Amino acid sequence: MGLASAKIIGKDHDLILCDLNEEHLKRAQQELADLGIEAETMICDVSNQSAVEEAILYAAGKGHLASIIHTAGVSPQMGKADLIMKINALGTIYITEAFLKVAKPESALINIASMAGYLIPGLILPKRAYKYALSDQTKFFKKMMSRVNLFPKKQRAGLSYSISKNFVSWYSKKSAAQFGAKGARILSISPGSFDTDMGRLEEKSGSAAMLGMAAIKRFGKPEEIAELIAFMASTKQGYTTGIDIPCDGGVTAGYSAKAMKEALANQSH
Repeated sequence: MGLASAKIIGKDHDLILCDLNEEHLKRAQQELADLGIEAETMICDVSNQSAVEEAILYAAGKGHLASIIHTAGVSPQMGKADLIMKINALGTIYITEAFLKVAKPESALINIASMAGYLIPGLILPKRAYKYALSDQTKFFKKMMSRVNLFPKKQRAGLSYSISKNFVSWYSKKSAAQFGAKGARILSISPGSFDTDMGRLEEKSGSAAMLGMAAIKRFGKPEEIAELIAFMASTKQGYTTGIDIPCDGGVTAGYSAKAMKEALANQSH
């Protein structure tokens, strides 16, 4: 999703690509170069606050930092529950805080959440812990993981993912006033099942079954979410902030416990 967005945004903006994997960065940089788009690259671990601050300060030093597209994330098949929470939740906090310090009028931060944040039962969500993200991030992390660790080990990665993505949406909305005070915007986008490496990896975790509840019964194309991301990051949408936008083919609109049970049953056949 990040690379697909860069192919659009890079047509009229300078780009800095960040990732933990240098080989991934090189391939992305070359793919963009083949399209006539130049991009700098930088190794950055979003779960490391100092690394995030360094990367954003560097970008801001190059000129007006128009937008940050925060697509970094870890899904249940890619890591344990604590790693998922660090990258998805703490990483979002670090990026948001660092960008807020340098945000200018017309700057925009797009955080990528997930439809999974909509599908988790409300009773499971530790919403009382969310507020600590604004004051005590160590306490926030402990409370978030305390909720996850109440469940059997085999369920923890999936729960950590869903809870962390629900938090991303909440936090993006909560931060809107601070960004607005600087003439800037923040919002989140919640993708559904997309035909990306991560999306296909999660087929075993139920992403394919979700299509049974969707209005559009196919995986989304990276280019489709990229167009939405690029549009929302642009000044064309200068009055849209503090919201989450689902882009899930209608899954959350058709979701119910009964529909989910039927979808999983159909997948098993």
